[in-house]
Amino acid sequence: MARLNYRHLEYFWHVAREGGVTAASSILHVGQPAISAQIRKLEQALGEELFDRSGRTMRLTEVGHIVFGYADDIFAIGRDLTDAVRGLPGRGPLRLSVGVVDWIPKLIVHRLVTPALEAFGHLHLQLTSGMPDALFAALAVHDFDLVLSDSPLPTTVDVQAYNHFLGECNVALMGTPELADRYRGRLPGSLADGPIILSGFHSNLRRSVLGWYRDKGLEPRVVAEVADSAVLKVFGQRGLGMFAVPTPVEADIARQYGVQRITLLDGVHERYYAISVERRIRNPAVATITEAAREGLFLDARYVTPM
Repeated sequence: MARLNYRHLEYFWHVAREGGVTAASSILHVGQPAISAQIRKLEQALGEELFDRSGRTMRLTEVGHIVFGYADDIFAIGRDLTDAVRGLPGRGPLRLSVGVVDWIPKLIVHRLVTPALEAFGHLHLQLTSGMPDALFAALAVHDFDLVLSDSPLPTTVDVQAYNHFLGECNVALMGTPELADRYRGRLPGSLADGPIILSGFHSNLRRSVLGWYRDKGLEPRVVAEVADSAVLKVFGQRGLGMFAVPTPVEADIARQYGVQRITLLDGVHERYYAISVERRIRNPAVATITEAAREGLFLDARYVTPM
């Protein structure tokens, strides 16, 4: 079979949709003989008649109905492609696939992606947690639209991607009411023998918390190291130890886990990045996430009055 000519297919699609050559001609601004000739060439390429012609009446043959169905899908996808490049939502569900570094608090993730869910009622969201190297490898082959991380893409990672800074915030040390009563007095010295749960080994928050203790001349009593942020908070809820929390979600964590702020870790800032293969973000859902984070979630979160 000869190579399919999409111009011929487009003429056929318009004729089938409009019900005749005359109506299609007025839309395409092409003469009727030219349109008829193009459809004949398409039929020759396919080796099948697409219309039953009786005078001026044109009815689709059985094969014509099949070809029209495919043509309808092809040109719908073409419109979606154009809309996506222009940064507009397509006609079908807008898909957003997000990779999340394991130790980023799930409440932060929820707050980051919620604006996109609210802005696009037809959004199909896929969230996958994992270790950075695996997420960046998947990003490189376009399995993700973006990766949410607490650090920029390392220069040692061979992936052509771009860091989009979302914002930064303060960090509070939290614990059960019993731990808060025991260690809140005479800070920071009172924390010297206090149990603490650290986040994942590779997380920036872990390094920042350990640096804060070191700067205060304290040796932390680490009772657990937990990569998964949700599991870490459950351990904290059960009183195993104190744990560090980004201040934008501090109130939510206090309510959900029944914990309290013990102290604000002065000088400790948690930063977040959206990493994508796009230098200039075109995906409308990704653009909504980055804009909402910069204008809302992290706008005033860095400067929090200690409790």
